[in-house]
Amino acid sequence: MTTTAARPHESQIDPDIGFRPGPLGLLGVWVIDHARLTTAVWLLLIVGLGIFAPRVESELSGAGWQANGSDSVTARELAQEHFGGNASTAIQVVVHSTNGPVTEGAGKQVLAEATAMLQQDLRIADVVQPQRGATLSQDGTTAVLLAGAASDPNEMVRVADDLKAPLQGLSTGGVQVNPTGASLLWSDFNEANLSAMMKSEMVSWPVTLAILVLAFGALVAAGLPLILTLAGLVASAGSLVLINHLVPISIWAMNFAMMFALALGIDYALFIVARFRAARMGHHESPRQAIAETMDTAGKAVLLSGATVLISLSAVMLVPSPSFRSMAGGIMLAVVFVLAATLTLLPVVLAKLDQRINKLALPWVHAGEHRSAKFAAWGERLWKRPLLWGLASLVVLLALAAPIVGLKTAMPSIKVLPETASARVGYDQVQASFGAGAPGALQVVVPQDDADTAAAVLSSDSGIAGAMPAIVAADGSSYVLIQAVPTVDPSDPALGDTVNRLRADLPSSAVVGGAAVENLDLKAQLDASTPLVIGVILALGFLLLLVALQAPLIALLGTLASLLSTAAAFGVARLVFQEGWGSGFMGFEPQGFLDAWAPVFFFAMIFAIAMDYTVFLLASAKEHYEHSGDPKDAMVGSLAHSGRVIFAAGVVMVAVFFTFALSGPLPPKEMGIVLGVAVLLDAFLVRLVLLPVLLRLTGRAAWWAPAWLTRVLPDIRFSHN
Repeated sequence: MTTTAARPHESQIDPDIGFRPGPLGLLGVWVIDHARLTTAVWLLLIVGLGIFAPRVESELSGAGWQANGSDSVTARELAQEHFGGNASTAIQVVVHSTNGPVTEGAGKQVLAEATAMLQQDLRIADVVQPQRGATLSQDGTTAVLLAGAASDPNEMVRVADDLKAPLQGLSTGGVQVNPTGASLLWSDFNEANLSAMMKSEMVSWPVTLAILVLAFGALVAAGLPLILTLAGLVASAGSLVLINHLVPISIWAMNFAMMFALALGIDYALFIVARFRAARMGHHESPRQAIAETMDTAGKAVLLSGATVLISLSAVMLVPSPSFRSMAGGIMLAVVFVLAATLTLLPVVLAKLDQRINKLALPWVHAGEHRSAKFAAWGERLWKRPLLWGLASLVVLLALAAPIVGLKTAMPSIKVLPETASARVGYDQVQASFGAGAPGALQVVVPQDDADTAAAVLSSDSGIAGAMPAIVAADGSSYVLIQAVPTVDPSDPALGDTVNRLRADLPSSAVVGGAAVENLDLKAQLDASTPLVIGVILALGFLLLLVALQAPLIALLGTLASLLSTAAAFGVARLVFQEGWGSGFMGFEPQGFLDAWAPVFFFAMIFAIAMDYTVFLLASAKEHYEHSGDPKDAMVGSLAHSGRVIFAAGVVMVAVFFTFALSGPLPPKEMGIVLGVAVLLDAFLVRLVLLPVLLRLTGRAAWWAPAWLTRVLPDIRFSHN
């Protein structure tokens, strides 16, 4: 190097690289030149945040499944404030005697001990004793202690966590104690979910490692994506614990983040590692040149893919529900950490290992060189007969999507819990002793002046089995609380009709609530928000592809193609979870519907993954088109250079999602099956068949852009020289 001052643009040219790197290439070179600093920063992040990570399951909140601003939330808040915590989050302690009346003998002693235990907890408000005709069954064998909520819904789930085992421990030979209610439901669900997630993690990691070893042909190379993903997950888990002290974060945020970020992080690292190995093994470039080239090509595609994922999930924030916003935020945080680790820490590790990345190699290790002859041959086959392959894949996708027409959604029922869970046992006992609708009692809060009118409406409604006498607020306020038992199970669709009818007939001053009504209001909010969220995701996804590819036609086709795999996944979901196909094999009890949050939340996640593969394939196609200007080279070259990695990444994602679907409660099974099927179809039918066919049929038009558009858009290129 000369000692004369270089011009600004020349100062960016590294003689060891041979070309001027782009921004991400410069980032890659910078982090390997400052390897100690980069490593130290990541060690501080992982250790500093990792200290808090083990507390994630105990500290994150368990509730938040509500429609902010709804009547049911207002009813709950009024009941908690003015009626001793007798709200939807109150804990119901079901005491059942098999040896005569529960209010005598051993049953009476158990009731007294349970009352004392509840009164000692400062998070419990009033403890209401069983009352004949209301919470004491006619045969006298079943009683319900009502422990009012003195804390917010999230804290009441923690109360349930703390008290359910001691309360159940009061059971004797002839007396059973089973706490139930909405807070217990979430407590039992979170417990079952955690156990299932841990089992799935134990299965998914070795399965994923085995797949990566087969894909890379070397154990060291295969282990890198897992290590980098683990670093990002540890940092994100610790961050969620800290953020939870400022804003309540749902435990589902971490559960879904673990599943989603594991699959996505492995994908990102897979693309980077594959491109680096190809550069070193195939082109025999220097480590610095290989890092710069890798970051300018695969790194750029990873960054754009990550941006697509974040954009898709950010649209879920439009749903005004704490649980949805915290879940989306938690997954986004995990993706940010995984993305940051992929673009900063991974280049350092690759440069340090260099050729040692191929240690413990298998015979096919050199299959890691950049161009795959098999996928090139596949591209040639598609180029010769595009209509045959394109129509075949389209028919399969449309056939699988057809059942979506009859898809039904509702909020999760008690069936999501194991049959032995306390909340479910107590629920069944309440239902057997007090009627089908007793577990979903409605709460009507109304000013005293309208109490008689409200009582009359409730007593005359065909959907109400019975209404309790009005309870006057003990704090002297003007409200009264009337509890009414529906004639149907809380998950029966007829309950929605009853609630709508009551809201129309009751005085305008009345608000109708209860746990079952909160579910109905949340479903209504989700149904209203879903079209907006889907529209925003599609629009933002198209805009990002347009900016990345500078080609409106292929950006539009890439966006629309993602809808096919999404629709097909939901079609399969209807057959499995609504109709019960394969329920015996997968070990779940079908509810007769798909959970109501699935369309909006799963759509965002599926679309994010689908666009992930779209970016990788089309970025490679654009790179080839920039070099040659030949549509055939763009299509065949993209498959030859990215097909193997997309295939391996798809297999990894499918394995991760399906292992999470094999155990645990129903909602994680839904996520595992729906996302697993979506990835299976998207990676292997849409990205490796249909999208290349569209590139073939559109030819040069796929990459055309009007002059005014190219002047408006930033100049983004995927070629590295």
